[in-house]
Order: sequence, then C-alpha cells, then structure tokens
Amino acid sequence: MRVRGLGMVVVVLLVSCFMAPAFAADRVIQNGIDIWATPGDGSTFVDFAKRPIPAGFFCPGSAPFTGKVAFRGEPIVTGTPGALGTTDTIVQRLDDAVFNKKGVAVTRIQFRALSLKSLAPIETECGKFTVTATLDGVQPITRMVITRENKTGGRFTAPLALNVKVRFEPVGRVSKEALEIPVAVRFPGTVKMPWLKATAPVPAGFVLVDTDGDRVADTYLPGTSNFIAGKSSLAALSGPGAIEKAYPGKFTRGADKGVVHRISVVLPRSYTARGKDDPDDRVYPTTDPFVPPS
Repeated sequence: MRVRGLGMVVVVLLVSCFMAPAFAADRVIQNGIDIWATPGDGSTFVDFAKRPIPAGFFCPGSAPFTGKVAFRGEPIVTGTPGALGTTDTIVQRLDDAVFNKKGVAVTRIQFRALSLKSLAPIETECGKFTVTATLDGVQPITRMVITRENKTGGRFTAPLALNVKVRFEPVGRVSKEALEIPVAVRFPGTVKMPWLKATAPVPAGFVLVDTDGDRVADTYLPGTSNFIAGKSSLAALSGPGAIEKAYPGKFTRGADKGVVHRISVVLPRSYTARGKDDPDDRVYPTTDPFVPPS
C-alpha cells in the first residue's frame, strides 16, 4: 500500500511540474519587438503649420516652411535581407509583462528603428527636397499597459515618445548636401489598441537591424514574441488578419476619412542644419516648443 501511495504522489508531482510552466507562461507577455508598416496613403505626416521651419533654412533668403510632409514606410535594412518584410518601425518591449489578477500587465517600451520617406519631394524657392525621417540618438522610454480581455488577446495603451531626425536631401542637383532638423514626436497613448496572443513568433531569435537610418544593419534586437500589437483577437470586429495601426491625438479622427496619423511637432529652441558636405553648422533660433493639446 505504501508503494502504491508513493506512486500516486510521484504521478501528481510529475503532472504538477508539467502543468505549472504552461500556466505561468499564459500569464506572461514575453519581451520582444513589435513591428509596423506605414501605408503610403498620406495618413502619416508632419505638419509645420504651427511651428514653421525658419526663413533661410533651405538656402539664403528662403521663406519659412509651413507645409505638410506626408510619409510612407521604407523597409528597414536587416542583416538577412527581407527578414522583417516591409517593416519600417520597430518598438521594443523591454520587460516581460506579467498579468495580475485583474488581467493587467505593464512593460516599458522604446522605439528602436524608424524608416520613413516623403511620398513626393517638397517644393521650395531653393528647389525640391526629398524628406526622410529616422531615429535621432537614444530614445525615451515610456510605459505600455496591457489588458487581457479574453484568452487570446485584448487591448493595450502606450504613450509613445521618439526623437526623430528629419533630413532634407536636394533633388536634381550636383550637390547632394542634405539639411537636418531634430523633431520630437509625442503620442498621448489614450487610444486602446488591440493585441493578439501569438503561438509561433516570426522571426524567432535575434534579428540584426539598422537602428540609426544609415541603411546599414548595426544592432541585434530580440525577435517578436507571443504578443502581436495591432491585431484584434475578435475577428468579428476587424476581420481575419486585420491590422489596426493608429496612435492619433483626440483631434485627428475624421468622421468620414477614418484615422489621421498626425505627428505633433515639437521644435527645440534652436536647432542645427547640418550639410554633409559643409563642415560649418548653421544654428537657427525657434519659438517656444509647441505642445499639442491635452
């Protein structure tokens, strides 16, 4: 009898050992990257109307630039060509996020790569310029709050902060001197976005990517994990495979045109226009930074 009893205890212990990791894993969103692709439909843009680029920026005597620059995504360069497909934006979740009893988990997030290009060159008195946007230096860290609504997913909120280098490169001229300005981009993170639990992350493991926009892969990042940002777990709401990509401010939603991805421009008190062929930097003063309405 003792042997049989001991056998039952061993069996129970073995079952418990095999089941515990499964239950534990179900409560954890593993750290990893979220990958996004920006459509070229004009919905993602920088608007300089409220804080113009100062006079004289593009060439001596040029007028202040108050226009809008619409962007499309340029696939991020990876060590293995095409490893991330058409991805142009990478956000990294820095920590494992563990759900509490209320189904809420928290992790830190940080932008790690950005690759955008203007839909068309902009027109100035100094000629045409192609505009690109990439990350500028070390990026701020914000917090993502993940809520589980069912066994396969839910919603999350995430205020986003990134420092962007906007580069203006002349078109159709012998000189390829480019001008650059820093732009701070802020999204309030008040919109609840969908997420879906992934069973087979692609790519698995680490991926070598271009993080500074020079078209050379330079940094290994963890691959995607068991979290798919932007994909709804409720097929009835978004349809199979539908992706929602929007971090709009509350003033950017149109009744008949859907969501507009307005980039809130925050210019510093001064910035430097750097030409790659010109060793001298030109520093321009600006007005107080524009803070988007709360």
